[in-house]
Amino acid sequence: MGSFFRNQDTRSRSTKDSTSCLPWIEKYRPKSLNNISAQEETLITLNHFKDSLPHMLFYGPPGTGKTSTILALARELFGSELMKSRVLELNASHERGISVIRERVKNYARSCIVGDSDRNKCPGFKIIILDEADSLTKDAQEALRRIIEKYSELTRFCLICNQVSCIIPALKSRCTLFRFKSIGTENMRNRLSYICEQEGINYYSEALDELIKDSQGDLRKAITWLNNASKLHKNDRVTVDTIKETVGIVPDDIINDLIESAASKSYDKIQETVSNVIASGYFGKQIIEQVFFQVLQDLRFSENHKCNIGESIGIVDKRLVDGGSEFFQVLSLMCKISENMN
Repeated sequence: MGSFFRNQDTRSRSTKDSTSCLPWIEKYRPKSLNNISAQEETLITLNHFKDSLPHMLFYGPPGTGKTSTILALARELFGSELMKSRVLELNASHERGISVIRERVKNYARSCIVGDSDRNKCPGFKIIILDEADSLTKDAQEALRRIIEKYSELTRFCLICNQVSCIIPALKSRCTLFRFKSIGTENMRNRLSYICEQEGINYYSEALDELIKDSQGDLRKAITWLNNASKLHKNDRVTVDTIKETVGIVPDDIINDLIESAASKSYDKIQETVSNVIASGYFGKQIIEQVFFQVLQDLRFSENHKCNIGESIGIVDKRLVDGGSEFFQVLSLMCKISENMN
């Protein structure tokens, strides 16, 4: 009997340890719709639809609770026991081709339902979640449209994307659209404060202000950064500098150096400054974003010049996303800024 209780205690400790090792974004993922932040209109509609769920298309900025919402809804519909057999979750950015849709998705959509729906008081259908559906090729989306039409009695689909314009009209017309808005400042603060309280983290309120500002309504990003900041300075209070270091914010004096190098009209000076900044390990996308905000406030640039620079930043940003050299892209931008400086 003594060994039984020891085994029970060991299992309990093991569960707690595994939870404590989870990234905070998973540890604090909402388990029910009531815990979802800042999407009141969507939640009200979903609660009305529970008994007759349509196909759904969730769209909006990253980190606003799209995936968490459908997982919480599925948990409420099926319970934890049936979740694994009733829900298929795929990331379309990894599996974006037509073969995945024709094989894996189609096979799951037409498969028989496992589990007793009446006994468990849950709906008689499965759910397929396609995250980052805007990454699906047009052919894959066309194939998906036909599968949705054919297997609607057995399966409901939830497509999740950031850019709804990348979804073909034929798919959009078969889904109920739900728009997810960026998380507001107050909701962000409440959630981050709650996590700090649960984790026993001391922080300055200004640090949370900086975190909220830098994450730009992306709660997932804010929680990840807070997690990293707490590990970076484990026993210290989280400060604004801690957050900036974690996020990778480029110090103002470095951004000013870049702008002044452009003002010098000297290519050698620009190249040297850009080289030093990149060698310091700052991200190219972060550099160009902060440079642009600085340009917007600089009286040496006319409105016309700011428009030209904004267009150049869009081009540079695309090249960085496509894997272009950070050094050459930032150098290209600073040369363009130099050309447009009075």
